Amino acid sequence: MDAKDIMRASQLDILFDGKNKDYGAYTLRKNYHKRIELAMVVTGLLVLLFVGGTLLPHKQIEPAAPQVFVGPTVKLKTYKKPEKPKVIPPPTTKAPLKVAMQKLTVPNVVDDRLVRPDEMPPKQTDKIKVGPVTQTGVNMDGLLTAPPEVKGISGNGKGMIGSVNDNADYQKEFKVVQVEARYPGGQEAWKKYLERNLRRQVAVDNGASPGLYAVVVSFLVARDGSTSEVTVVSAPDPDFGTAAEAIRVIEHSGKWQPAIQNGRSVIYRERQKIIFQVSE
Repeated sequence: MDAKDIMRASQLDILFDGKNKDYGAYTLRKNYHKRIELAMVVTGLLVLLFVGGTLLPHKQIEPAAPQVFVGPTVKLKTYKKPEKPKVIPPPTTKAPLKVAMQKLTVPNVVDDRLVRPDEMPPKQTDKIKVGPVTQTGVNMDGLLTAPPEVKGISGNGKGMIGSVNDNADYQKEFKVVQVEARYPGGQEAWKKYLERNLRRQVAVDNGASPGLYAVVVSFLVARDGSTSEVTVVSAPDPDFGTAAEAIRVIEHSGKWQPAIQNGRSVIYRERQKIIFQVSE
């Protein structure tokens, strides 16, 4: 730039002297103040519009009135209370005729000492119907009728021999029974038990001479088969320890099959002979 032009040139022209002014930086700096002024003017106008809009009076918008829809007219019928259903009573049934009958006497084989005079069975007759209970009524002459309502065959729910089971006399010791008590398995099982458990040399160990030494033992067999009250009925004198050995083997024999009387287990006193043999 010449000296004479420097005095007329601006600071921006001096700064960009000899440089590419078409690049853009020159134009931006040259028009900077104009752009600032334009921006300030635009901003002021926007502020004035906003403030003026808030100060102007606004017209209040009233809400729209609700719309009412009217439907068709409905006429309700008069309510009628429902009638209660009629209860029809069940048909009455006539009670069956009460037939005259006599209770069947169940034969019980017992010792005469256990029968009391007031327990003698009634006499049976062919002129009256036999049934589970004794009652008075109409004689049907052998016609079939409904049986009386009873609990069990004997009327107490325990069968024909329920009274036998409840009789206190059957809790006592029986001397005579229909089936005696026995060792489970019979004689063969009893023989095997003695062979395994009996100490047959006890007489020899106590100095017994050759011979047979028989011991008879008595003991109670309860209704559950347990044994008790083992005693010696007869034994040789001297017994050379055979009596004590017989008692021991009975006490360790376990439960027996109880005696039976009238189909029921009863208490019974059993006798058992045990023979010890001493050889030469």
